[in-house]
Amino acid sequence: MKAVVITSPGGPEVLQVQIVEDPEIKDDQVLIKVEATALNRADTLQRKGSYPPPPGSPPYPGLECSGIILQVGKDVTRWKVGDQVCALLGGGGYAEKVAVPAAHVLPLPTGLSLKEAASFPEVACTVWSTVFMMSKLSEGESFLVHGGSSGIGTFAIQIAKYYGVKVFVTAGSNEKLAFCKDIGADVCINYKTEDFVARVKEETGGKGVDVILDNMGGAYFQRNIDSLNFDGRLFIIGLQGGVSTQVNLGSFLAKRLTVQGAGLRNRSPENKAEIIKEVEKNVWPAIEANKVKPVIYKSFPLSQAAEAHQLMESSQHIGKILLVP
Repeated sequence: MKAVVITSPGGPEVLQVQIVEDPEIKDDQVLIKVEATALNRADTLQRKGSYPPPPGSPPYPGLECSGIILQVGKDVTRWKVGDQVCALLGGGGYAEKVAVPAAHVLPLPTGLSLKEAASFPEVACTVWSTVFMMSKLSEGESFLVHGGSSGIGTFAIQIAKYYGVKVFVTAGSNEKLAFCKDIGADVCINYKTEDFVARVKEETGGKGVDVILDNMGGAYFQRNIDSLNFDGRLFIIGLQGGVSTQVNLGSFLAKRLTVQGAGLRNRSPENKAEIIKEVEKNVWPAIEANKVKPVIYKSFPLSQAAEAHQLMESSQHIGKILLVP
C-alpha cells in the first residue's frame, strides 16, 4: 500500500509517499481502507522527531481516519466487512489502509459523508475527555477555548453550545472570530489586539469563566489563572507557548482552582475505548441532529502531505485539513 513516510526528522519536505507493507490485524482489530485522514498538530511534532508513536502503533503519522472495513479479527463482534466507520488511531492514518483496535472505531454518523467523518474522532475524543469527562463542564457554566478557529476550537464551540454553555474564544484575526461567532461562540476576543483577561472579566462581571481549554501552556498560564472563576478548572492540551513559566500560587488557594493536563495519543487502549464509548453516547447524537457540523478547510491528496503540513503550520486555516488517499 501507499503511505506517507517521515524520511528523517525535519520540515514538511521530509514527508514522502512510499510503497510499504500492508498492515496485519490482530484478533481484536479491524483493517480499514482509508477514505480520509485529518491533520493534527501532533503530526507536525512527530515529523520533527519530538512525538513518537506509542509502542505497537504504525510509524506513519495520522491520528484519525474514516473508511470502510476490509477485514475483521476473530474476536471482533460489532463490526463486519463493508461497514462505513471512522476511528481514533495511535498512528498510521496517512496511508491507504490502517489496522485499529475494534474498540477505537465509531460508526459513520447519520447525515455525514465518509470524508466528512474523518474530521471528528480526534477532536471529539480530545474535547469530550478533557473538558467534559475530567473538568466536568456543565450546563449554565462559562467556557473559554483558546484557538477557537482550530479543529479543536471549532468542535469545542459547537459541542459546548449544544450542552448549554456560554462560550468565549480567542483567535488572531477578525475573519476567524467572525467564523467562531457564526458557529455559536458568544464572546470573541482577538488576542492580538485585546487583553483576553480584561475582556473575560468585563463580560463576567469580574468573576471569570468556569473552564478554560488551553493549547498554549507557559505563555498563557498566569493569564489563564487570572481569568478563572471560583472553583475554576484549567485544562492544558498543548504547549505552543512554551513548557515553563512563573506563576503566583495565591489564586489557587483563594479561588480553589484546579489545573489538569492530558494528551490523548499515549493513553492506554482501555482508556481510549472508554472515551470512544462516551463520545458515541454523548457527541454522536449532536452530530446526527446537525447541531455539531464538520468544519473542513481544505483537502489534499496523500502526495501533497508536505503542502498540508505547511498550511497547518501557517495557522491560516479554519477547522480541519484532510488528506485523501
